[in-house]
Amino acid sequence: MADREHNDLPAHALERLQGLRSANHPDGVFTSDLTVNEFLLVREAGFEPIGMVVGSSIYHIGFQQANWRNNEEMQVLSQAMYHARELAMSRMEEEAVALGADGIVGVRLEVGRYEWGEDLAEFIAVGTAVASRKPGNFRSAGNRPFTSDLSGQDFWTLLRAGYRPLSLVMGSCVYHVAHQSFRQYMRTVGQNCEMPNYTQGLYDARELAMERMQMEAHAEKAEGIVGVNLHEKSHGWGSHVIEFFAVGTAVTATSSDHSIPSPEMILSLND
Repeated sequence: MADREHNDLPAHALERLQGLRSANHPDGVFTSDLTVNEFLLVREAGFEPIGMVVGSSIYHIGFQQANWRNNEEMQVLSQAMYHARELAMSRMEEEAVALGADGIVGVRLEVGRYEWGEDLAEFIAVGTAVASRKPGNFRSAGNRPFTSDLSGQDFWTLLRAGYRPLSLVMGSCVYHVAHQSFRQYMRTVGQNCEMPNYTQGLYDARELAMERMQMEAHAEKAEGIVGVNLHEKSHGWGSHVIEFFAVGTAVTATSSDHSIPSPEMILSLND
């Protein structure tokens, strides 16, 4: 993530952060989007939630003409979607740094569109900054707070098993899936058959997104990635242009002895 100075944060963000509980403001209050169970498990894991942190970027997404008959990546759009998320993530991290946090849990990445223009989108990163009550360095490379989209329950389980999160890693690929020619369409009318151009296009796009996510984890010197999610969305570009977005939490071992809790049966009392 790109480094930013605290004075690049909005003045109201700094005012809000100064009112949150931290080592420099012990009488303040914390904010969190964790559920009650998540909040208690994060504290049980030895971390103190100290503030909800947010990063935002309203981004103009450029134009790229697709070849109607070709499966191909829309590289201009891929770079725009990736860079906009990076800006939002870096600003969220800066808020965590201002709080003196060791990491951020429960990160959510959202994309919203407004009526200002069809090429404008807001990219938002939201999470809960936490500080460790235990000795040790839980930060990622470059002394940055770790980031993770794991729930409070998963975060507690991961730490208990001898692992820790390093960074939220992601890969994006905006891909144009070729249209059928009239001849191809006529050959498939009324038939049960695979559509090879669609299959290959979607397959290639997913592979590119996942490969880029793995490259980020490799750069973090992670042992692996947990909680991977694959998202597919058009974002208003049309039926044949789709973004494939892969995101997960890169982790590393903290101990060679991984004590895995035994599964327990839980009976739900919900209707």
